[in-house]
Amino acid sequence: MPTNPYAWLDESLATIHRADWYRSVQTIHGRPGATVVLAGQEVINFGSNDYLGLAGDMRLIAAAITAIAEFGTSSTGSRLLSGHRELHRELEEAIASTKQTEDALVFSSGYLANLGTITALVGKRDLILSDQYNHSSLKNGAILSGAAVVEYPHCDLAVLKTQLSQQRQNYRRCLILTDTVFSMDGDLCPMPALLDLADEFNCMLLVDEAHATGVLGKTGAGCVEHFGCTGKQLIQIGTLSKALGSLGGYVAGSSTLIDFLRNRAPTWIYTTGLSPADTAAALAAIKIVQQEPQRRAQLWENVHYLKNLLEQQLPNLKLLRSESPILCFQLSSATDALKAGKQLRDAGIFAPAIRPPTVPTSRIRISLMATHEAAHIEKLVAVLKDIC
Repeated sequence: MPTNPYAWLDESLATIHRADWYRSVQTIHGRPGATVVLAGQEVINFGSNDYLGLAGDMRLIAAAITAIAEFGTSSTGSRLLSGHRELHRELEEAIASTKQTEDALVFSSGYLANLGTITALVGKRDLILSDQYNHSSLKNGAILSGAAVVEYPHCDLAVLKTQLSQQRQNYRRCLILTDTVFSMDGDLCPMPALLDLADEFNCMLLVDEAHATGVLGKTGAGCVEHFGCTGKQLIQIGTLSKALGSLGGYVAGSSTLIDFLRNRAPTWIYTTGLSPADTAAALAAIKIVQQEPQRRAQLWENVHYLKNLLEQQLPNLKLLRSESPILCFQLSSATDALKAGKQLRDAGIFAPAIRPPTVPTSRIRISLMATHEAAHIEKLVAVLKDIC
């Protein structure tokens, strides 16, 4: 019998080190943007989810400062007790208007939105079918719900339909879970076909729009808009911390769904409301997304420019299929990914290595922003040519 019940932690860390899976923080200095200062070195930032470059925008900063001056630094309590402010409701109405849903509910993070919504909707008598590449928040929400959880191979509708045919009738309710933009690959879910299966087998469909909000769709409403599925019955979850440059998460859907979640979602009921600063910044970002479509147009121009350069100059680069501002190229091992990430960093490019267990295969993840200049993209391609 070991004398120290914590001794296993050292052994586990040693295993993580041997596999080249060890992680540590990297300090960014100053305001976020297309270039940042990392460990004293200015680098071109291809590691950010700030797709529209709003996290450092002075209008968001001013909105946050004004909110702090009026409402203080904290909401001070859960929304059902002392934590509700009119700002929260304004933000929820703006999200519902953007998503063209009846209502919306703001959480303190996107992770909490997924955990709370999934655990409120299904339980021990129910079934969850989840895409193999879903985000951790969807996977952990499914586990915490107590429902039977079955994963289907990534975007494999044939297997999903077979699973539904075999198992749906054995459960009270069924919930299909999927990201809309898969954050470590860059591809999109087959949403129209998923909605058809949900209708056929009487299932709820929950889609996580974290990396699509502000980026995809004619007005930036996300993948639901991109695929022409606006107005369809489904549950939309997203984050305020990526293209919207703030912090927090949301659920958008029918007024009945939102009213139910206000009464049953534990991560909303038992958590301090989103801070006034974050709420005001997100509200300012939504207005900018609506008023400045050229930001989104510039983002997609940058995506197409990088793809064209890579196709012309690095045709053998193993790029994963992507329909988003996220481009990933695979490497054979975690060691190779770390080496490539260091070579990029030494050349003034920040594009982090992504390794198991976060993803099944090691890769470099490149994330485009609307504020990247042509010279930034050209330098990235030139450095990749040298490395490859």
